[in-house]
Amino acid sequence: MSDLTLKEAALKPDLLASGHRLCAGCGETIIARMILKAARGPTIATSATGCLEVSTSIYPYTAWMVPWIHSAFENAAATASGIEAAWRAMRRKQKGPLSRYETLDIIAFAGDGGTYDIGLQALSGALERGHDFTYVLLDNEAYMNTGIQRSGGTPFAAETTTSPSGKAVPGKKEWKKPIDEIVIAHEIPYAASINPAYPMDVLRKSRKALEADGPAFLHALVPCSRGWRFPPEKTIEVSRLAVQTCIFPLYECRFLEGRPHYELSSPSLAIAKKPESKKPVEEYLRIQGRFNHLFRPEMRVDLISSIQEWVDNRWEMLKEKSGV
Repeated sequence: MSDLTLKEAALKPDLLASGHRLCAGCGETIIARMILKAARGPTIATSATGCLEVSTSIYPYTAWMVPWIHSAFENAAATASGIEAAWRAMRRKQKGPLSRYETLDIIAFAGDGGTYDIGLQALSGALERGHDFTYVLLDNEAYMNTGIQRSGGTPFAAETTTSPSGKAVPGKKEWKKPIDEIVIAHEIPYAASINPAYPMDVLRKSRKALEADGPAFLHALVPCSRGWRFPPEKTIEVSRLAVQTCIFPLYECRFLEGRPHYELSSPSLAIAKKPESKKPVEEYLRIQGRFNHLFRPEMRVDLISSIQEWVDNRWEMLKEKSGV
């Protein structure tokens, strides 16, 4: 992998311009800008319908400084597949504007609704066919663009407009879908989790994903101030707590020698070496309004304990897979 230093990334021009309409404190903008900083050269991006798409392309303006295609909610991966297939055909025939490029960074951005749910079929097909592109899951854990409805990526007990909290229902009743495991089961060359609180980790993994020979998958946690109900200035604090509590561990997985090889990233690895520094999930939950119902006078210790147990089990499984 070619090295990319923070200084080099800072000196590169932004490929996602300022002046877009994304909310203050939005994690999607941070991640998208850093991933585009890691691009090696000619780049084409595609975005499924969602916050990133609608807020960066309000007619007649665009924030995209690279060729960009808006696809429907469910087919960002299919669009990226078509771009890659067209580029290879042009290269083979030595015709068309893309034929002169030996490498082309193709990046598909989609939210949790367009990945966990409505876009899963197109993503699975693209991964199975082995198209060479990088898929970025911008996971804000609900259908934020259309009204904060629950998705397959919404965590257990979170309150959304379609999973309200009350005496009978404690928010979302289902656990978050294990999308990374589903993707890794396709035996793709590279998959990783990234977080805006760790910029160098984002740059390093983004470059690895772009250089992978085949499909790559980046799962980005992108806290949503509006949907998660926290002050915009706390985006990085919330992001960091997600890692420190192991609710969202940082790791990467390569498919080598016929099997997946997991490796914990440095922030998570430090926790693995010093388990006493692992923070309780309560610190992460309490800072977000979507979990307020867990901390009312009749505090739902049972639900918080269930979440802690689920996180601990998933963390132990990940450590075992990575050999820590």
